[in-house]
Amino acid sequence: MLDMDSVYREYVTVVYKFLLSLCYEEDMAEELTQETFYQAVRSANRYDGSCKVSTWLCQIAKHLWYQEVEHRKRKGTSPLTEDILSKDMPVEDRFNIREEKMELFRKVHVLDETAKEVVLLRVTGAFSFKEIGELFGKNENWARVTYYRAKQKIVKGGNHDEV
Repeated sequence: MLDMDSVYREYVTVVYKFLLSLCYEEDMAEELTQETFYQAVRSANRYDGSCKVSTWLCQIAKHLWYQEVEHRKRKGTSPLTEDILSKDMPVEDRFNIREEKMELFRKVHVLDETAKEVVLLRVTGAFSFKEIGELFGKNENWARVTYYRAKQKIVKGGNHDEV
């Protein structure tokens, strides 16, 4: 049986960073982190040890995020906010930054699910390659190679039929 107090202390930061890399909203990441641990406590008896605890927790977190995205789609609200663009910035600069971001996300979006998650975790979540490997139950080198290949696809235009 898992000691959920020690699990919480050890993995709360990993789960929070993971969720922040998915939703880009600190408040939402905090809320979903708490819900993740609530769900983990409820289902701790079903944890069979076949994967790392961090992987198990991040799978719960990802499932909760997907539920939130579906909920927002039904309500018609966007899961991402644009708070990072300064109101003092000239309109044309904000537009250019927004366009560049949209183009990058279009290219990331066509990657396969695994590559997409690795890129987002690395770029937006500031996860190390070692942490990314652990989340996927792989090693650090696997995460580096996956990230590198995804970057190459993005540079070539996001063609998901390659590699």
